[in-house]
Amino acid sequence: MYQSFLSRLILSAFILSVMLLVIVMTQVKIDGTTNSIELQVVKGEQDEKLPMRPVQFGFLPGLSPSEKTASALGTCTLSSNSMRLSGTPQQIEGPYFVDQMPNRSDIRSDTSDGSIKDGIPLHLIFHVYDVDNGQCVPLSGAKVDIWHTDSQGIYSAVNEMGTLGKNFLRGYQVTGGNGTVEFSTIYPGWYEGRTIHIHDKVRMFNGSKTNLEWTSQLYFNNSMNQLIHKQSPYSNHGPPQTANEQDVVYSSGSVDGLVDRNSGEDLIMNLTKHGSGYVGETNIVLKTR
Repeated sequence: MYQSFLSRLILSAFILSVMLLVIVMTQVKIDGTTNSIELQVVKGEQDEKLPMRPVQFGFLPGLSPSEKTASALGTCTLSSNSMRLSGTPQQIEGPYFVDQMPNRSDIRSDTSDGSIKDGIPLHLIFHVYDVDNGQCVPLSGAKVDIWHTDSQGIYSAVNEMGTLGKNFLRGYQVTGGNGTVEFSTIYPGWYEGRTIHIHDKVRMFNGSKTNLEWTSQLYFNNSMNQLIHKQSPYSNHGPPQTANEQDVVYSSGSVDGLVDRNSGEDLIMNLTKHGSGYVGETNIVLKTR
């Protein structure tokens, strides 16, 4: 009971901080005669102007150099079919990323006890591309991490959720020459204050140094979320409480400035029915230089 209360308290604090950030950003004014961006703080009849760089018009100050340079502006062309792809927006990492998870394609099991998470099967295919002179080039040697909740909205490896030492529904793969990685998992559940989502992170290293880091989240259609949660074991947790459009991360601008609002719309993963589960495929377009 105490752990559940503490977990909810931490989640509420995190969601509140993001909401406050969004509210602050909506107060930003842009001076059309200069390139400066200023925040106005109204105090009675006087305005005090403070310098600030908002999410919707630039990078958050917290992004590292390797994260800032990872976002691809504009579009690139796939050589295979001449399709044009836009740079994929970055979103916040969230509080539950844990590094050094297992290198594996099937992330349903927990290596600490061999148990397997119950849920509707979901096969995910990620195609990672680098933008090079307007061409979408498959990125080889990139480490792709994903992590998400189980059917009841619980993350592994989180002390407040009573899952410290667990690693279910976490793992990474390294892209080959085709820039593709695949994961076998289950459809994620929901937790208070957030819509249903999956976290993804792409990194490249030079020895122990991280020279590229790109982070975002994936979403599903509201109708799919509702459909899944009418089935066991999801129905035990009840229907989702937050739709995509009500989610503060989904509806905000991307943290890299590529999208000024509703960045989650560019991160929807459409699913195809396959046997008893689903297959989802998505492109990640970023920039390594």
